[in-house]
Amino acid sequence: MVARPNDKWQKVVEEQAAALAKGTLSPDRAYAATLWPESLRVSTDGALAVFEDELRALSSPSDADVFGLVQRLVSALNEITEQHERSGKTGYETGEREELCHYINLSLEEAGIDLKALAARHGLSEYEITDQWRRW
Repeated sequence: MVARPNDKWQKVVEEQAAALAKGTLSPDRAYAATLWPESLRVSTDGALAVFEDELRALSSPSDADVFGLVQRLVSALNEITEQHERSGKTGYETGEREELCHYINLSLEEAGIDLKALAARHGLSEYEITDQWRRW
């Protein structure tokens, strides 16, 4: 399966925590735990796990099946970022948005879905597959 973006975020958080503990990183340069709070990483991981499970369960999916799967994930990610923003924490910023969209596209392709053809049938580019639902 495609590497989840939140796995990378977790690694950076851990690396910065270790560097802080060693004194090789000053607190004013440690951004990861603020940018990717644990609640964001855990919630994102849960949403992506559900997406992966549902994607593996698809057998000869129709376009509607694929779009339904993408819509459910994007809606879950919308809720995650909105919850974080309401509580004063960071939600998904530009880099995270790009990573999540890339993850979705790669996951669909890895599952055998011809993303370019799917998008073209609906007048989209493969990079617009999440746009109609995405609020992050």
